[in-house]
Amino acid sequence: MNAELVGRLKSAREQLQPVTLYQSFGRLTKVNGMTLTVDGGRFHMGQRCQVEGQQGQWLEAEVVGFDKQSAYLMPLTTANQLHAGARVKAQSQPQQLQIGPSLLGRVVDGLLRPLDERPLSPGKHKVDADTILLNPMQRQSVSEPLDVGIRALNALFTVGKGQRMGLFAGSGVGKSKLLGMMTRFTSADVVIVGLIGERGWEVRDFIQHSLGEAGLQKAVVVAAPADQSPLLRLRAAELSHRLAAYFRDQGKNVLLLMDSLTRYAQAQREIALSVGEPPATKGYPPSVFSKLTRLVESSGNSNASQGSMTALYTVLAEGDDQQDPIVDSTRAILDGHIVLNRELAEAGHYPAIDIGASISRVMPSIVDEAHLQACYRLKRLYSRYRQVQELIPLGAYQAGQDAELDKAVRLYPAIEAFLCQALSERATLADSLTGLMELLNEDA
Repeated sequence: MNAELVGRLKSAREQLQPVTLYQSFGRLTKVNGMTLTVDGGRFHMGQRCQVEGQQGQWLEAEVVGFDKQSAYLMPLTTANQLHAGARVKAQSQPQQLQIGPSLLGRVVDGLLRPLDERPLSPGKHKVDADTILLNPMQRQSVSEPLDVGIRALNALFTVGKGQRMGLFAGSGVGKSKLLGMMTRFTSADVVIVGLIGERGWEVRDFIQHSLGEAGLQKAVVVAAPADQSPLLRLRAAELSHRLAAYFRDQGKNVLLLMDSLTRYAQAQREIALSVGEPPATKGYPPSVFSKLTRLVESSGNSNASQGSMTALYTVLAEGDDQQDPIVDSTRAILDGHIVLNRELAEAGHYPAIDIGASISRVMPSIVDEAHLQACYRLKRLYSRYRQVQELIPLGAYQAGQDAELDKAVRLYPAIEAFLCQALSERATLADSLTGLMELLNEDA
């Protein structure tokens, strides 16, 4: 009886929650744009806080900087009905997410709140909201090809399971359309879609036309349109990576799609400039580039899991400038990049992939030598044709002087047909390789 009583007391003691003996408040002293200045209280970077509104409601905010005794906060939602001297309290518990398979088929925002007007069942697993970086020695190498259903990519820029690939282009060249094709055609157990900083109507459009009803059942869509707080856009991008890592660690093959990485960088720029960080490169403060690296490095494979996490990012090249600082930075930290060309798009060549400027850095490790050599051969023929493309209509090109160049000119119509693909057409990895070999042997 004594032992039973001790056991019951121990169980009851474990269920007790610690009681806060006092509550420390700061005071709102200044509002500058979306930046809230708070004096007093004890806050730390990244801490979630609540600001009291005029009607007694509490507004969610987060600490984004300091200056002596003042803390800078940014609201996660629209900052309405604030007043000078409003109380600001910090949340003592670290932010945790309740996630699980029940999230599949749902559309949520950056705070894991439902956007599809249905109640959200709490997941059975609690994880930290912060992005978790992998130890470099715990990363699993990319060793298997991934069929993305795009003939040009499967044949010439083979993607591997666990690779981080970027789609680079200016506005209106077809990044989102190509991403939608890859969403429909790529075989994956779970698809995580991050729609960051884009137009609001694109959320529903992407779900209806790119994912479809069947695709949505194995997907989680995290959306933060352009009209939302820059801090909420950041959190949505990081949440999409956290969800993808969770399903990867459950042994699933995960496809993470993020549209776009540029909007994520722009959201961080808004925050950094608002707290006084000086701009460095074309208006981007240094923290933007460290944030980009941290986000991308949180994706990929892990030795601790049998699953995989393949990430595809769209990157907007403003003014079609491939030397734009965000383009240049992400090109260096990703495992490959697909460049879309505006001239090809305007000529009706879809997808408008510039095969001379694109590369998959893991392709030599995941395909056989015959496939690799065929890829190099087609790229060379395509490059040789582009050298004389403008001379042919003028009659300045003379056949018979260079056998390889003559072959490139003869084969170009077939090469162009091979590289083009309709939005509804799927090309498997095996069919893409067969078509590549047949094309190169056509005029042997």
